Amino acid sequence: MDNWDAVRTAFQVARLGTVSAAAEVLGVHHATVIRHIDALERRLGTRLFQRHARGYTPTEAGRDLLAVAQTTDEQFAQLASRIRGRGERVEGEFILTAIAGISDLVVPVLGRFQQLHPAVSIRLLTDVRIFRLDYGEAHVAIRAGTAPQEPDNVVQPLPSLRSGLYAAHSYAEAHGLPADEGELARHRFVLAEGESLRAPFYRWLATRVGTDPPGFRATDPEARERAVLGGLGLGFLPERLAATRQDCLVRVMEPLPEWETPLWIVTHVDLHRTRKVQAFVSLLKEMARTWEAPPSPSGPRAAGGRAPT
Repeated sequence: MDNWDAVRTAFQVARLGTVSAAAEVLGVHHATVIRHIDALERRLGTRLFQRHARGYTPTEAGRDLLAVAQTTDEQFAQLASRIRGRGERVEGEFILTAIAGISDLVVPVLGRFQQLHPAVSIRLLTDVRIFRLDYGEAHVAIRAGTAPQEPDNVVQPLPSLRSGLYAAHSYAEAHGLPADEGELARHRFVLAEGESLRAPFYRWLATRVGTDPPGFRATDPEARERAVLGGLGLGFLPERLAATRQDCLVRVMEPLPEWETPLWIVTHVDLHRTRKVQAFVSLLKEMARTWEAPPSPSGPRAAGGRAPT
């Protein structure tokens, strides 16, 4: 058990299920992964994995070993995070993880941060999964929805995202617009896919039209924006974006307070007081004061404003 590299390799194979995926994460050749596992099994005198066509599955002995390996890997990640954050200078790598669809808000903050601290190398990570701050996967996270509850995290509010329900003029001219909430079910919608459907405005909509109305779905916010602009259905768009599209959008109904999405700055307690994290968080909160959206399009409805019968 004196070869941590082999144990870590086995842990990644168990976590990811295939040799090729583990090799990619570890940055080694797949033959190295196989060699590490074979050597570890010989050293322990037992099989750690069942090999099959789809990949590797841990045996009972493998699960015992890998439970210890996971704990050790987490402890190493936490130690590395603390060490990276101890420097008194604002330099080195800085990782921000944020929800998709707000790059127009956070990239200017990151750009200003790098101007103020040229020795910083910035990475912005967006994904459907939540990056683990306690594993050292990021220095700061911007999350949406209910306030995160992890006990080792420091949570601070940001301005909420305001969204509205819009249609392209082309959709309104072809299909009309609902006169009230009761007519929403007669229309097509542009919706998110997966976890993004937990946004408050989608939950509100589900109580009016059900969870699977006809229309268009996409995981990518830009694809949903293009679908609404292309007349594929009614869709929720950020108010700040709709304000720049007044020539081709019409507001379906006035925004409701329950459509707003709370945003949160999340930092891990081990890094929260470090100079690098504090410098970024202070700048983020300062620049977030300008995130208020300008007035969005309302204007007259297209002819035939009532939904078709």
